[in-house]
Amino acid sequence: MSAIDPSMSSTDEKEVIAMAEKAVSDLRQIRDNVGTVIFGQEDVVSNVLVTILSGGHALLVGLPGLAKTKLVETLGTVLGLDESRIQFTPDLMPSDILGSEILHQDADGKRSFQFLKGPVFAQLLMADEINRASPRTQAALLQAMQEYHVTIAGKRYDLPAPFHVLATQNPLEQEGTYPLPEAQLDRFLMQVDVLYPDLESERRILFETTGTNEQSASQAVKAGRLREMQTLVRRLPVGKSVVDAILELVRSARPGTTADDLSEFISWGPGPRASQSLMLTVRARALLDGRLAPSVDDVIALAEPVLQHRMQLSFAARAENMTVRDVISTLKGRIG
Repeated sequence: MSAIDPSMSSTDEKEVIAMAEKAVSDLRQIRDNVGTVIFGQEDVVSNVLVTILSGGHALLVGLPGLAKTKLVETLGTVLGLDESRIQFTPDLMPSDILGSEILHQDADGKRSFQFLKGPVFAQLLMADEINRASPRTQAALLQAMQEYHVTIAGKRYDLPAPFHVLATQNPLEQEGTYPLPEAQLDRFLMQVDVLYPDLESERRILFETTGTNEQSASQAVKAGRLREMQTLVRRLPVGKSVVDAILELVRSARPGTTADDLSEFISWGPGPRASQSLMLTVRARALLDGRLAPSVDDVIALAEPVLQHRMQLSFAARAENMTVRDVISTLKGRIG
């Protein structure tokens, strides 16, 4: 493990090291248990685990049939979380996900309003095809994601802790959809692209999922243990070189601060929330890899999933067939 922050007291240092060593062991078990069911998506699994360890929400972008739903179900089992799923459709109303009040009559004939919780009251929520819901319904969910509570008839109801949303989008089929506004996209800690598996992984999928003895995942930790690890992530030290790399990367992705050769291609860029997201996720990635402190390599590895949904390119960039990934790749090469 890397050296710890010299400003820490020896007692705090020993405590953090002991907690980190136990967390690394637990995280190894979590990855092994997920790997018994999910094949060929190691980067996706890692990025989603980084998101959850950081206490955030992820947007999974990929074509149908790439095990996005299976991944969420598996993570719910392995992490010991109460898992729920909502299939978003254009006619879905906010009350369908948040819940609503109904008039209840008891045995004595007394009537009163009773709140029935919606599926959002889960520790791990899969919002399937979130861009198919109307803006009003999207806003209701995204507000709950930001505030961790809902308000019905003037009364506040806290969501369970931990609370994480893994939302999915199909990158190709856009007919009849309502694209998420930029301010709402910013509430997702990371955008995780789910790609096709490689040949050997797909070969394994064929054998493991079409027989009579399909594998199932087993629980590795409880929700309380996950919250302990989330607290630990925030205690891990971050060196000055890593902080400088985060600031350099995020600030260079904004109009007006970008190098001359890229300035005409960026319409708008990431705000301070992107810097906060990188500060958390590099710590979580280091812990997931068995390290006590993050490095600049973690910043480079997480640049694309943290920044790509927080940037918009100009018409000049589209005319040059330039993508957000191309811009981020160029900016990563200039770090340091």
